[in-house]
Amino acid sequence: MGDDTNSWCSLGFAEPSAAYTSATQQARHLTEGWMAEHGFCPACPADRLPPLPNNTRVGDFRCAACGEEYELKSGQGAVAGVLPAGAWGAMKQRLAAANNPSLFVMGYDRAAHRVSELIVVPRHFFTEAIIRPRAPLGPDARRAGWQGCTIRLKDVPAAGRIPLIQHGAPRPQPEVRAAWAATLFLREAGLNARGWLLAVMGAVEAIGRPEFTLADVYAHEARLAALYPGNHNVRPKIRQQLQVLRDRGWLAFDGRGRYRRT
Repeated sequence: MGDDTNSWCSLGFAEPSAAYTSATQQARHLTEGWMAEHGFCPACPADRLPPLPNNTRVGDFRCAACGEEYELKSGQGAVAGVLPAGAWGAMKQRLAAANNPSLFVMGYDRAAHRVSELIVVPRHFFTEAIIRPRAPLGPDARRAGWQGCTIRLKDVPAAGRIPLIQHGAPRPQPEVRAAWAATLFLREAGLNARGWLLAVMGAVEAIGRPEFTLADVYAHEARLAALYPGNHNVRPKIRQQLQVLRDRGWLAFDGRGRYRRT
């Protein structure tokens, strides 16, 4: 499985295990088994991801070379825009933790018994802006009062939804690792500062053109103001974030209020 080829994996699952009778358990066994056999670390040159012990609270895999941890979520069909997550309180604590795992999201074709889509969301793209609490369970529920949450994957900037397998075809490993490395600067920002950077990145991507003006970004001022109602100087904040993105090489400034994606 070398970096000079895009055929780093077989898309088919292993044979189902007779030890699992429920469809949920079988799917988890097949998808995690596939990752253990074929998955590679997007954060470093390691070409295997050893699974963590069963029932590890935070992640499913840890790279033996760089220590990056990953969680795997999977489902039938295309990768969903909103994913179920765990307890809301635990998720809020996890966002600020140093070992908050990055997230693999897999879509699979049950009839064809194979992976159809796989993306990775680096942990520096996770903020409270993309985690939404659900209503607590009612008093008659078995876990009355328990409150879960969802991950709004569709609100993550495209730069943070890095495809490894797209439309049933593996993407070259060097491209995956280059996309990962391009946004590592976000890890240096605190959780609140990172939220603003991600919001402006999303606004830039929503423009839909590689070249754009400051006025194009200002057109998203109302949405950014709604995300951060306590900030009454949204336009200066937008300019500040664009400067950071320029300094980090994610954008280039061409003068006279004109920018382009690098």
